[in-house]
Amino acid sequence: MTSAQQGQEDARQTEARREQTGRERSRQIRSLTLRLSAMALGSFAFGFALVPLYDVFCRVTGIGDERALTEARPAVEAPDVNRLVTVEFVANLPSHGSFEFRPAVTSMQVHPGKLYETTFFARNLTGRDTVAQAVPVIAPSRASAYFRKTECFCFTPQHFARDEGRDMAVRFLVDTQLPAGVDRITLAYSFYGQHQLARLN
Repeated sequence: MTSAQQGQEDARQTEARREQTGRERSRQIRSLTLRLSAMALGSFAFGFALVPLYDVFCRVTGIGDERALTEARPAVEAPDVNRLVTVEFVANLPSHGSFEFRPAVTSMQVHPGKLYETTFFARNLTGRDTVAQAVPVIAPSRASAYFRKTECFCFTPQHFARDEGRDMAVRFLVDTQLPAGVDRITLAYSFYGQHQLARLN
């Protein structure tokens, strides 16, 4: 074999190795793409399933039951004057610029068994008439069964005229059966605008 023929053979072998390497790399990329797609699909399915699973968990355990948090609950006053519980109020805005939203007070000391009232202020900054609704969360979650709202702006969607601002009341009672180790409860509201509510539902 002449040196020219040897050079051609080497070139063919080099090209064959490149093609094989390219095919191997393409196969690896396809395999990685399939694995990543499967992971993304699995994550989406898991996230989608979390909502009904959480609802079932709440119904079974009674912890963090959203329906209980957004419904009026009967309350009979029988104050325990020997015990004080601090209730903190938190206002969250998932989308800034659409509303002003804040509690009138950031905390209160309350006697379990006594009815209290406070307010949250909201102002429509969207530049048009709109609807919003507050979604409550109570922490710690084990306290949610003992926090009773008899009146709350979170029970129904709130209609706001353009630039309208108003105080919205919440009346509540902490049950006297609240576990002894709980001396602080946080009532947090997330205030969702019309378009955000549509996405949540």
